[in-house]
Amino acid sequence: MKHILILHTGGTISMSTDQSTGVVKPSSEHPLNEYSYMFDKEVRLTEEDILQLPSPHMTPEHMLIVKNRIDEAIQSKEIDGVVITHGTDTLEETAYFLDLTVASVIPIVLTGAMRPTNEIGSDGVRNLQSAVWTAMSDAAAEKGVLVVMNEEIHAARYVTKTHTTNVATFRTPTFGPIGIVSKKEVMFFQKLIKTEYFPIKKASKTVPLLKAYAGMDGSFLKALAQTSIDGLVIEALGAGNLPPATLKGIQSLLDKKIPIVLTSRAFNGIAQDIYDYEGGGKQLKNAGVIFAPGLSGPKARLKLLIVLEKSSSYDYITEVFEIM
Repeated sequence: MKHILILHTGGTISMSTDQSTGVVKPSSEHPLNEYSYMFDKEVRLTEEDILQLPSPHMTPEHMLIVKNRIDEAIQSKEIDGVVITHGTDTLEETAYFLDLTVASVIPIVLTGAMRPTNEIGSDGVRNLQSAVWTAMSDAAAEKGVLVVMNEEIHAARYVTKTHTTNVATFRTPTFGPIGIVSKKEVMFFQKLIKTEYFPIKKASKTVPLLKAYAGMDGSFLKALAQTSIDGLVIEALGAGNLPPATLKGIQSLLDKKIPIVLTSRAFNGIAQDIYDYEGGGKQLKNAGVIFAPGLSGPKARLKLLIVLEKSSSYDYITEVFEIM
């Protein structure tokens, strides 16, 4: 019999709609607890309300609490998989944080809901059921942390929320899902070629995220250079370019040995040092900016935050970022 640990952290999947006002708010008790009968008798479920947070309240320190509980459960050797229920706004960030910091060969699956459990068309129960089935699957082992929503299985590294309210919100740009849940069958047709692991005991670094735009100047960058940030991530234009007016601000940060990681604000594709003009990726790379191909801005920020717990060496950060 498989033993699956379910960690509830809050979010819409743990909320209900007030029928008189129509507002969505947290419930005093996790509403999915009453649906345990929907799972096979061959599975043993252990549920814990580890956090009770709307996902915009989630911080790296909270993510570390979840990571430590998973590590503890894995070390006990009493569980065969972990499911985490989570609000969807930051679900992809917690998933990627765990993907980078948990050393595990057992399945770790995150899921959530776009509609509260007492709304017509609620997706929470089905998503939880699919997540448990995925965590029970031997094929889900050694595939990194997974996100299961709307009967699709995505790798934490690339998945992102693409719609504010649609139940089919989670997508993997460029690459697509790595598997599906059909009825009760869990099927995989892709796997990650490379996984990464960074053991950390704290998440204390300060790493802001900026998004580039037409006409952007260096004022924000120069202001950040006067603060005590540990690193910076910029979602750049196109393949990895910035307006020329930002360059002095970029240099002011680099002169202070603050690592700058660049991603693209584009939904598909990767950031590369292709263009050789003022503010182009080639010039930025030559100046010392580090590229993060394939990562979104929020995920690059989390990775830099984690990596800086080990080292602030330019060569080390470049090595761990400039891989797909």
